[in-house]
Amino acid sequence: MSPSPPAVPPASPAAVEIERSLTRVAYLSVRARQHDRLVAMAGVPLDRAAVAMLRRIAEHDPLRPGELAQALAVQASHVTRQVQRLQQAGYVTRVPDPEDPRARRIRLTPLGEDAVARLGEAGARGMQLVLADWTPAELRLLARLVCRMADVLLSEKADSTASLDEGRGF
Repeated sequence: MSPSPPAVPPASPAAVEIERSLTRVAYLSVRARQHDRLVAMAGVPLDRAAVAMLRRIAEHDPLRPGELAQALAVQASHVTRQVQRLQQAGYVTRVPDPEDPRARRIRLTPLGEDAVARLGEAGARGMQLVLADWTPAELRLLARLVCRMADVLLSEKADSTASLDEGRGF
């Protein structure tokens, strides 16, 4: 007989509203139309998968392909194909892995670094336009709270609580 999982208290109304709102924001942020606006503003002709990959590489440069696949929650074959396209376009290069001479890591090229910077700037300008009616104090508070939440979601605490309810997004 296996032990029963620990009881999880019901979510507060605030937690329910936050989860619903974040789900809406996540959906809106990955829509094709939103992506098209972002790459047009940045002048970077890349699809959504390539943009996500470049941004992830920029955060953890250089990465092994398997690490990149895990970070993006995709299959390794997807990463291999996308990296080949990005390498042919000049956005990334493969460099030796200092820990294992047989392995390679993926690193941004100067063109890739420029693309990530332009995408970030375009995204920030778009966010500024969307939040133009917010006061500076509201913007600072939102930035602080969103950063704090992201830090918690990326922490070990979030990983340890995820096993309590694997069917949920968090």
